This record gives sequence, C-alpha cells and structure tokens, in this order.
Amino acid sequence: MNTLKSPASNDLSTARRGAGAAFTAYLLWGTLPIYWKMLEDIPVVELMAHRVLWTLLVVLGFQTMRGQLGALKTTWQVPANRRAHLRGGLMVSINWCCFVWALLHDQMIEASLGYFLVPLVNAALGRLIFKERLDRLQKFALVLAGLGVAALFTQINNPPWVSLGIAASWSTYAVGRKQSNASAINGLALEMSYVAPVALAYLVGVHVLGGGAFGDISRQIDLTIAGTGVMTMIPLILFAYGTQRLTYTTLGLLQYVTPIFQFLMGWLIFQESFSGVRVFGFTLIWIGLVCYGYGTMRVHRARQLNRAE
Repeated sequence: MNTLKSPASNDLSTARRGAGAAFTAYLLWGTLPIYWKMLEDIPVVELMAHRVLWTLLVVLGFQTMRGQLGALKTTWQVPANRRAHLRGGLMVSINWCCFVWALLHDQMIEASLGYFLVPLVNAALGRLIFKERLDRLQKFALVLAGLGVAALFTQINNPPWVSLGIAASWSTYAVGRKQSNASAINGLALEMSYVAPVALAYLVGVHVLGGGAFGDISRQIDLTIAGTGVMTMIPLILFAYGTQRLTYTTLGLLQYVTPIFQFLMGWLIFQESFSGVRVFGFTLIWIGLVCYGYGTMRVHRARQLNRAE
C-alpha cells in the first residue's frame, strides 16, 4: 500500500541526499592525491595546463548534453560575473598549482594544513571585507590559528608557505565567488575559459620544443591526464547538489572531511614526518577550529531562536 510522506520526512530525505552528496564530494577531494600521484613524473605547470583544458572540455560537453549552454551564455553576459570569474580563474589555478606541487614534493600534510586554515582565513576576510561580526570565541580561534602558523614558521627548513598559499588562494577565490550569481558548473566553465588560452599556448610551446608528456609516455598516462577533467568536475557537481539541500552550517562542518583525509594520507600512507613543532602548531590550529566551529554553531542557534520568536 502506497503512503504519502509527510513534509518533515521529505525534508529529512532531501537533507540526507544532500549530506551524502556533499560528503562524497569532500571525500573525493580528500582522496584524489592518490590519482595525482600517478602523474608525479610530469612537471606541475604542464600537468595544471592539461587540467585546465580537459576540465573546460568536460564541463562544456556536460552542459551541452544537459542543454544548458544557453544558461552558460546568460552567465557570461553579466559583467559582474565576468570580473568575478576572471579573478576566480587566476586564484583557482594558483590553488591547484600549490596543492599538486605540495603533493608531488611529499608535502601532503602541509597541503592539508592549508585547507584546515581556509575556514579561519574566510572568517578573517569576512571581517575585513564584508564587515561580518565575530563573537569572542571566534576571535579567540583566529588568535590560536595565528599562533599556530607562527609556531610553524620557526621551522627554518620548512616554513608553511605552501599552506598559506593554498589557504589564501582558495579564500580569495571564495570571496570572488560571492560576487557572482553563476552556478558552480557555469562558474567553473567561465574560469577555465579565461585560463585555457594561456594553458594551450604553454602546452603548444612545450611540444614545439620537443617536450610534453601527453602522447609521449603511454596510453595509460594519456588517459589519466585526460581524466583530470572528469576528476575535477565530478566532486563539483556533487558539492553543488549538496549546497542546494543543506544549511551553510552543515556544509561548514562537512568541509573538514577533505583536510582530515589529506592529513591522514600524508602521515599514514605517504609516511611524511609529523613531530615536534609541527605537532604543536597543528594542535593550536585544530583547537582554534574547534572553537570557531562551536562559536559558529552557537551563533547559528541564536539566530534560529530569534526567527522562531
């Protein structure tokens, strides 16, 4: 016998699907280092140039199959979108280069630190740029994170420049993303369209000079390079699906899945060093994240209560 679900059960089912999609997206971003490790013999800039081109081709093909090229054209026609995604293309390219460089140079733990720092850098930028208010606990979290980063800079041979590059580029990208009304997929298409001419020119130059990995090593490597476009788009689609069905607070908590898996992979699978000052600096930052997360949830609950009244 068929029964109609109550609105509450429908809402719960929608939230569960959204949480599953978002969790899978963050899990993929956290475990993709295994995929990139298969391409560790290719120079980072060349690899990123391929990623840009293949991502653009895959996204355009996906939108064509969905009949969404008209929406992409509409997105392009808005000047604010073009400006936001021009900066976004630059920032996401820097972020990709920093991350893959860290991975291919056995700095996975440092890369994970960058993504642990992103929520705190976002909070700092929100305060500076958008004049968003922070409560005392959130401010304390930023102080702890600052102390943790300062401690890591005492490592003369390995200061956390890559971590800061990842955090700064992604947070700056997020700021620009708030200034666009484009969907996640269309925004990515715009960003890649700006960077693609540079990427193509670089790859043509590399091949003219007799270099270039594509078509020169093996068919398996060629397919793996081409697959970077799919590997870039799939998590983004899942993430976009999740964002439409979850609260911002839930997404904010789920985002820690990515750096947790990256950290565990760097420490346990890639056998990177984690001791001494690194443990102290990371611990301060992790405590700061707990404080920030708790403060954020407390503010969220207060707002819900005010709305209920």
